[in-house]
Amino acid sequence: MADENENTTPEEQALADEWAAALSESGDAGQDDIDAMLAASAASQPAAPRAPMEEFGSMPKVNNPVNLEGPNLDVILDIPVSISMEVGNVDITIRNLLQLNQGSVIELDRLAGEPLDVLVNGTLIAHGEVVVVNEKFGIRLTDVISPSERIKKLR
Repeated sequence: MADENENTTPEEQALADEWAAALSESGDAGQDDIDAMLAASAASQPAAPRAPMEEFGSMPKVNNPVNLEGPNLDVILDIPVSISMEVGNVDITIRNLLQLNQGSVIELDRLAGEPLDVLVNGTLIAHGEVVVVNEKFGIRLTDVISPSERIKKLR
């Protein structure tokens, strides 16, 4: 018993003294009575299911190195996206849409020579101009929207 008192802190000793005083005031309640009351209160309340201690072991080791520049983007680099160039747009009624035929002209909201919008999955990421590369159309990017501006547009 003397060894136990040497290992306790003053706060623990004060708490133990308070419990001893409370038990002595209660009369003849001994340790057996306290254990019986605890068992009775535990029986009246359903016990929460306990998980095995193995589940709370150390965290699994991750093979990905920590990169201070940002998240590892390797996991998304092979996801296909749809890129499109928008020359302009216009809203028309269904009546006018049904009247369109070969040779009809639709007036767009852009002037000739204005840059085109470059969209990735419908999100504007840049502006550019049309060029011809090996007899195919291409686009030269003239203005790329910053990532922070793209994120703001998503919200």
